[in-house]
Amino acid sequence: MAFILGTAGHIDHGKTTLVRALTSIDCDRLIEEKERGITIDLGFAWLDLDGERLGIVDVPGHERFVKTMVSGASGMDMVMLIIAADEGIMPQTREHLEICTLLGVTQGFVVITKKDLVEEDFLELVEQEVREYVASSFLAEAPIFTVSAKTKEGLPELLSYLKNKVKKLSAQQTSDIFRLPVDRVFTLKGHGTVVTGTVASGFVHTADPLMVYPKGLSTKGRSLERHGETCTNVETGSRLAINLQGLEKQDIERGDVLAHPNTLIPQRRWFLFLTNLAQTNMPIKQRSEVHFHHQTKELQARLVFRDRTILNAGESAFCEALFTEPMCGLFNDRFVIRAGSPLRTIAGGCILSPIPPQLNRKAPTFLETLDAWQHLLSLNNTKTTPKECAYFVQACAELLADTNLTIQKFRLQTGLTTKLLEQSLEILTSQGSLILWDKEERLYCTKADFSNIALRVLEKSEALHKKAPLKTTFAKSALHSTLQDVPEKLLHKVITSLIKQNKLIVEGEGLRSSSHQVHLEAEQKDLKSALLKAHKDAALTPPNYKDVLAALNAQEKEANQVLAILCKEGSLIRIKDGLYYEKSALEQILAGVRSYFETHDNLDIAALKTIFPLSRKYLVALLEYMDNARITMRIGDQRKLRRT
Repeated sequence: MAFILGTAGHIDHGKTTLVRALTSIDCDRLIEEKERGITIDLGFAWLDLDGERLGIVDVPGHERFVKTMVSGASGMDMVMLIIAADEGIMPQTREHLEICTLLGVTQGFVVITKKDLVEEDFLELVEQEVREYVASSFLAEAPIFTVSAKTKEGLPELLSYLKNKVKKLSAQQTSDIFRLPVDRVFTLKGHGTVVTGTVASGFVHTADPLMVYPKGLSTKGRSLERHGETCTNVETGSRLAINLQGLEKQDIERGDVLAHPNTLIPQRRWFLFLTNLAQTNMPIKQRSEVHFHHQTKELQARLVFRDRTILNAGESAFCEALFTEPMCGLFNDRFVIRAGSPLRTIAGGCILSPIPPQLNRKAPTFLETLDAWQHLLSLNNTKTTPKECAYFVQACAELLADTNLTIQKFRLQTGLTTKLLEQSLEILTSQGSLILWDKEERLYCTKADFSNIALRVLEKSEALHKKAPLKTTFAKSALHSTLQDVPEKLLHKVITSLIKQNKLIVEGEGLRSSSHQVHLEAEQKDLKSALLKAHKDAALTPPNYKDVLAALNAQEKEANQVLAILCKEGSLIRIKDGLYYEKSALEQILAGVRSYFETHDNLDIAALKTIFPLSRKYLVALLEYMDNARITMRIGDQRKLRRT
């Protein structure tokens, strides 16, 4: 794991000079920076400490370049807050420390520079002022060094501290999705387009397929350079320069993110946990337009509160950010918000969801849902074991309310490593809290969502029965057509589950609800009796079905439903369209045929006529029926009895 040390502090307090004194690297590379004597863009250096290479990001201190400072600070593991002895605490000292706090930086120290310009007693006053200032910040217990880059006084002590500090730094658990927020793009002669940045998460190897997000541009890394040295792979926290294949300089800009394909999901809306800085004394109103800073990206955003109309100074709340263009993020990523007028840092926080669902403000549980989203942060702080991670994954899945939960979505919403995520999913699927409904695509849904779909299936089943009350079953396709928002594989799994629970019954090619029974009205009962009697009276020579309907003065649509019931019950047997035999009559014919085969090997129309003196239309239909029913087997014009 590599670490990044970043500078912070007011303009002309000696940040770049101190880095040069420590590393012998001049971070001011632009002609304009050298001419004006101020840092304008991010500068990069490194320091070798007992075999460990510490990356250093030098940020500009001028108030006009705060957005550039945020880009550099987003990758810091540790900050070096620099304050000039001859000026003390200045506006950008304060704003830079606020930004580091909002970005979640928790490690650092203070360096008072230019000690050679002031008397010792004045230096003591400055040091006391600094100690009082940082007392309420994450630097409260941090050491304060007094140095002079000009005379080198204090530098050995600072270097010694850095050596020991780097050894004690521990890597925080982060996602293993490779993300390189781009902070520089340039063309190098003989190499082509090169981008640089601090690896925010994950790792990358030479020649890995890559994608520029949110633009969706495909590329590959021809070569990698970490802290000035060529290498084959780079991990989280490293300064990386990567030579890209097939892209021009104008294709990429600061704020783009380099990642592996199909790992990020660009969105124009995020859920946030937002904190308004107490010291700004500036309330944030509903639908305020702000400058939104995430990693190296800065763009306009509109803030929407769901449980209030204003966020006062010092308050924190759930918030939605609506962006002017797609953004790519991860759960718990930090961000900074700056007001437009006056232009200054006013708030910040972390991402609750980079792939947020729609919220129903009218839902009775709406406020509880907002609380649950905020509660994810406390759950995130406790997820150390696979079991705790599984609980966190389940909470995320329930809040997303998505029946197409992919591994990609889980990785973005949870921020877990692949190993921990896989362990969590295994725990949840084994206990039934998550349903893996598509093994090929690895698609999941929660038990609650699965149950809700099952409830909808049963409701639709009852509706289909109600629509055709005289039909015993309905076609499976009828459920698909009425539940088009449910993926076909998921619906199939739900139906299979309901069949196993005997809540749906399979009958032939159809389905029916277990509670469904056909109930006939008085007229329908009369029609049923009349149809059955007409066929029973006709015995071996049943009438044409339409002739029966005409004789009974019955409507075909209603009669067909009653006929289907008679056939389902087995009272009538369909021989062919329009020809139905009453059960006992057909049994008489089949008994005669079987008796005939006791003394004969073959049966044809003439032989059947000797058994039952019927007209040809009945004889042909009966022979075809027996073939289809696999009672007989046709060979030419002859039939043989199938042996069972």
